Amino acid sequence: MGDPVPKNSAVIDRRYNAWLNRFAWLSAVATLLLICSGGMVTSKGVGLAVPDWPTTFGYNMFLFPVSKWIGGIFFEHTHRLIASTVGVLTLILAVWLWFAESPRWVRMLGLLAVGVVILQGILGGLRVTMLKDQIGIFHACLAQAFFALMVIIALVTSRSWREHVAAIRDGKLLRAIALLTTVLIYVQLALGATMRHQHRDLSITDFPTAYGQWIPDTSLAAITTINAARDRVGMSDVSATQIWLQMAHRFGAVLIAIGAIWFFVSVHREKISPLRGLSTAWLIGVFVQICLGAWSIWSNKAADVATTHVAVGATLLGLGAIICAFCSRRIETPVFPTHQLGSDPAIV
Repeated sequence: MGDPVPKNSAVIDRRYNAWLNRFAWLSAVATLLLICSGGMVTSKGVGLAVPDWPTTFGYNMFLFPVSKWIGGIFFEHTHRLIASTVGVLTLILAVWLWFAESPRWVRMLGLLAVGVVILQGILGGLRVTMLKDQIGIFHACLAQAFFALMVIIALVTSRSWREHVAAIRDGKLLRAIALLTTVLIYVQLALGATMRHQHRDLSITDFPTAYGQWIPDTSLAAITTINAARDRVGMSDVSATQIWLQMAHRFGAVLIAIGAIWFFVSVHREKISPLRGLSTAWLIGVFVQICLGAWSIWSNKAADVATTHVAVGATLLGLGAIICAFCSRRIETPVFPTHQLGSDPAIV
C-alpha cells in the first residue's frame, strides 16, 4: 500500500517552466522601466523633442546617431527605444506561451498583451503627430493597465501560482477589499496622468493644506487672488477645476491608504500565506507613495521625484493585480501523478 499524500502538501504543476517565468518577469520589469521613462519625458516636458514618428528627425529610429542624443531628445528617443524593446519582448513571450504547456487562457493573455502593446505604440505615435494631450492621457493610462497585465502573466507562470493553496476563509470580503483598493489605485494613476499631461505648474503649491486651508476656497474672488499671487512668482494661472482635480488626487490617496490598512489587518488576523507578505509590501508602498506625493509638491514637481512617484504607483498597481489574482483564484482539487499515489484504492 502506498503512503497517503498529506492533505496540506503543495502539489506543483509539472508544466512549470522556470525560464519562461523568468522571461515573463523580465518583460514586466522592462515595462515598468518604460513607464518610468515615459514619466520622465512628461515630467521634463520633452514629449515633442522629437517632432516626427516613427522616424527620428528623418532617421530610422534604430539608426539615429548617438551623438545627437542630447537634451530632451535623449529622453524622448530612449523612451521610443525602450518601447520597441518591450514590444519585442511581449511578442516573444506570447509565442513562448503559445508553444509551452500553458492553459488556453494563459495563451490568450499573451495574445492580448501583444494587441495592447501594438495599440500603445500607435497611441504614442499619434500623440506626437496629432499634438493631442487627451491621447497622451489615454496612452499613460493604457501603459499602467498593460503593466498590470504583464505582471499577471508573470504570476500565472510562476511556481507559487501553480502550487495547490488552501482555501481562504472570508474570501469574498478579502476579494472585495483588494479589488476596490486596486481600482482606486488605477483611478489615482489616471488622475495623476491627467495632471501631468496638462503641462502646467502645480495647481496647489502647499501640502498638506491647500493654499493654507484644508478645503480650498475656489470662489471666483479666491481664484483671482490665488492667480495674482502665482503671477508674482512666474507661475501659470490655475482654475477651480484644476485645484479640485488635485484635491481629488489627495482624497484618493486617503481612501487607498484605508483600503491597504484594512486588507493588511484582515490578512494578518487570519494568517493567510502568501498574502501576508504581499499585504505588508502593499501597505508600505502606499505610505512611501504618499510621502513621494508630498515631496513632489514641496520640490515643485522635480522630474526625478515625480518619476519615482509614477514608478511606485505602477508598482502598487502591479501588487494589487497579484493580490486580486490570489484572492480570486478558484481552489481545485489537485491531481497527483500515479506514481505518487501508490496502489491504495482508498487514495486512488
